[in-house]
Amino acid sequence: MPACRCQPGDRRSSRLVLAILLTICLFANGCASRAQNVLQPPAVTTSEATRVNLLVATTRKPSTDPDRLYSGERGTAISLDSVTVTIPPDRNRKIGEIQWPSRLPPDPDREFAVAGVDKIATERQVFDWFRKNRNAKRQVLIFVHGYNNSYSDAVFRFSQIVHDAGTDAAPILFAWPSRARVFDYLYDKESANYSRRALEDLILQASMSPDVDDVTILAHSMGTWLAAEALRGVAMRKKSIPAKVRNVVLASPDIDIDVFRRQFVEMGPNRPRFTIFTSTRDKALEVSRWLSGGISRVGGTDLTPYKAVLGELGVAVIDTSAIASGDSLGHNAFAGSPEIIRLLAQRLGGQSVSGGEAGFADRLAAAAGSLGRSATRKTVTVPVDSSEARKLLKRESTTSTGQIVDGQISY
Repeated sequence: MPACRCQPGDRRSSRLVLAILLTICLFANGCASRAQNVLQPPAVTTSEATRVNLLVATTRKPSTDPDRLYSGERGTAISLDSVTVTIPPDRNRKIGEIQWPSRLPPDPDREFAVAGVDKIATERQVFDWFRKNRNAKRQVLIFVHGYNNSYSDAVFRFSQIVHDAGTDAAPILFAWPSRARVFDYLYDKESANYSRRALEDLILQASMSPDVDDVTILAHSMGTWLAAEALRGVAMRKKSIPAKVRNVVLASPDIDIDVFRRQFVEMGPNRPRFTIFTSTRDKALEVSRWLSGGISRVGGTDLTPYKAVLGELGVAVIDTSAIASGDSLGHNAFAGSPEIIRLLAQRLGGQSVSGGEAGFADRLAAAAGSLGRSATRKTVTVPVDSSEARKLLKRESTTSTGQIVDGQISY
């Protein structure tokens, strides 16, 4: 066989991907020293710790280890639990950070800890949980975690977001089966696929409940694809997304940009408001792009040229490339940056944003600018004819009529 002759560009691309994979592995290994099975409640918790009570719906297989609750394998049913997490006093932590237990039992004064886990066995218990945790506006916040997350990863991350954002919406975590291993990307992707119907059902049950008036969905990374698929499925099953689903926030969306266009179209005209957090410095999405045949991911694309046009379609785009966060991969700025967490507080609760959408986006952009003045951003901005872009996106945001125009059927 003749020797493979790689082009210089191919070699550079391969070296870049290898470097990124090594960075991800080192980042993952850096977490190996922390306690892994942390879901067994300690005997004593501090009175100064803040409690966050989550309703967790999961398609994971139950674990025989009570300190894990659920594995990364796929279950055959949706399991429900009420999980209470304690957050250390503010003087002992920084906003945006998760203080993982270094040993068991954890120190609740300085580390996140699980204070209680209760099985939700009946529909009545679900209603009781919501009535106990709802606010005056009857708002629900559903969080869908991303790739490479254990059950405890997802529980602690969502608890941190709820606490640091100060939202009082009833928090519901949807935990799909992830093996929480860097090289199980494809398994995780298929597990997200496996969980679509379950998330659809959760969204529908929340929106149809007379005890709920407002639903906000927050999704991260690979979980954004799952959330978008579920919304598309809801729209196709019910002919429209329920009006109670008002806001969808996609953070670092790991979605093929062509696939997202189809998902968006098939949600129909009555879509909720979308907020998309992107970053051209997201190393995890660079790897995903390589694994996916070089197709750009929504969260790793510079959407600035389309910002105004997308705004007309109810989509706000927030570029976090210059935001400083403790995440070396640039993939968790939405939860790790104190500035973004504070500014997201109203949106995550489904509340109205003072000054409208433009004001919300402007404040986030200002935060990014103030944090990133010393950072250099390497992006390539393609000149865009705004009138042509508007026509294209407006046309593609509507469902096809099935008619043949110039030898083509719109898709």
